[in-house]
Amino acid sequence: MPKIRFHKLAAIVVLIGFAAWMATGEFSSVGSAADSKAKAAEVEQGKAPDAAKPKAAEAEPKAPLRTVAVVTPPRKIYARAIRISGLTEADKRAVLATRVAGVIDKLPVKQGDHVKTGDLVLMLAAEEKISMVDNAKQLVAQRQAELDASLRLMKSGNLPKLQLDTARSNLTQAQSQLDTTQAELDRNEVKAPFDGVIDRVPVELGSSVMQGGEVATILKLDPVIARGEISERDLGYLKLGDKANVRLVSGQTVEGTVRYISRDASSATRTFRIEVAIPNGDGSVPAGMTAEIQLSALPTDAVLLPRSVVTLGNKGDLGIRAVGKDNKVAFFPIDLVDDTPTGLVLGGIPDDARIIVAGQELVKEGDEVNPVEADQATINKLIGEATAGTQ
Repeated sequence: MPKIRFHKLAAIVVLIGFAAWMATGEFSSVGSAADSKAKAAEVEQGKAPDAAKPKAAEAEPKAPLRTVAVVTPPRKIYARAIRISGLTEADKRAVLATRVAGVIDKLPVKQGDHVKTGDLVLMLAAEEKISMVDNAKQLVAQRQAELDASLRLMKSGNLPKLQLDTARSNLTQAQSQLDTTQAELDRNEVKAPFDGVIDRVPVELGSSVMQGGEVATILKLDPVIARGEISERDLGYLKLGDKANVRLVSGQTVEGTVRYISRDASSATRTFRIEVAIPNGDGSVPAGMTAEIQLSALPTDAVLLPRSVVTLGNKGDLGIRAVGKDNKVAFFPIDLVDDTPTGLVLGGIPDDARIIVAGQELVKEGDEVNPVEADQATINKLIGEATAGTQ
């Protein structure tokens, strides 16, 4: 039997040992396994090294609070001002026209003349109608004389009652004929339907006009009317009889009274028509002039603030930012009461609100801030008692 060499035998032993080690499943190194067991024992005994302990979270440095200037403005009672654009117009306007065709025989008025109700404005030539009226008047006089004679005869018993009735019928017929001819003559005249001023006369004496042709325009300018459209939001603040100031484009300011408020909104603009009657005895206010109507509604509690204080909220609505008792920023929507040369009159702001007047654009709702009272110059500007820099 041949002998097995030593190196072959050694290789077989190593192979068998490696196979046995693989079968145990222990793949970690000898040193690491021992170290793991030692560390586990130390943890159990509370002797873990500092490197194994979790590090405490380091506190991040807190950013300094933003400083804002605040004021608590004085509150006053303001009358809500409603301003709308409009124009003036005549209280009454009429375009006079002829009722028959003819040639203008009389034209006693001209543009700019003041007329009274019933004054003659124009008359067409009507010689034959005048003659017919004269004949009808004579016939009436004749029939009246015949009736008087019949009455005398009737009282003396010399006239039958039937003839007296005939005389009365003849007089009635003559009177009816006179009324008819007079009406025909009146159709040749154009008279003023109301007191006013003649604004336009597009015809001349001697010219021919057709039936229905325009011959004059008459305006009633006392009172003159300022007309405008008010929004549905402001409608509830007005009532008939309220006073209103009307500023004309010429710079003239006049006072009037609200005489009409429409109860039917325009379908296109959802606004309501209003009319302000302005006394205009001297005719100084013409019709058709651009005007601004300022109405004063019921007084309300409000504050006066500069326009720079107003800002936009998160939802895009106008308002102001204020600081609460916890020094956190809050947003309050505003109610615009009036817009004056010195600032905005705003309602809807709480009584104790500390309003941010500097830095409001750099903060947002919920931010904690460092509020500092504004200087006296800023306060003076807010209340309108002095200019910046006083004191």
